[in-house]
Amino acid sequence: MDVLDLSADRRKGWYLCLMAPNTKGPTFAWLDPSRLYCNPQALADCAKDLIGPFLNDTIDLVGGIDAMGFILGASVATTLGKGFLAIRKAGHLCVTTENQNYTDYTGREKTMEVRVDVLKPGMRVLLVDQWIETGGTMKAAIQLVEKLGATVVGVAAVAIENTEGGKWIKENYKFSHCIPEELQIQIDEKRLNSFKDFKN
Repeated sequence: MDVLDLSADRRKGWYLCLMAPNTKGPTFAWLDPSRLYCNPQALADCAKDLIGPFLNDTIDLVGGIDAMGFILGASVATTLGKGFLAIRKAGHLCVTTENQNYTDYTGREKTMEVRVDVLKPGMRVLLVDQWIETGGTMKAAIQLVEKLGATVVGVAAVAIENTEGGKWIKENYKFSHCIPEELQIQIDEKRLNSFKDFKN
């Protein structure tokens, strides 16, 4: 993929047109947001858009959710000058962990884990993931952070769909996503008009 400069008009979400549609069928997610990370300006602007609502909040640590939340979470942490905590799928951490069961967006039962030697009471954490569809994965991350006594400052993702779980997050936590209001209906209907002009 050529790194194109599409950033002359740097409004919030200008980079969303870089996301790629699903070409592999219904067993895969309906789009691939990670294509925008290949463009350095898009990745930088996405991170800045995500942290915008939290600039006046005290944030001690950024937590990113396995796996695509690692990319955005690390970028957000670097932009804020904060540390980064990896929240993993179970079985990957070789240290003592706290676990949380959850159901992901595909309906599969999974377990998430986090190390117990970092999160402390009073610590303020911004949680980052790539996309929030049903909200199950993010809710499990929230539960893990809160079990260990830390506070969830907010939740950030490229998009938060208006599903039952997505609405629960929006109603209960400060949140940030990159979707302009006029595109929310397209996201909720799992389509983007920009895909009509998409060139691989």
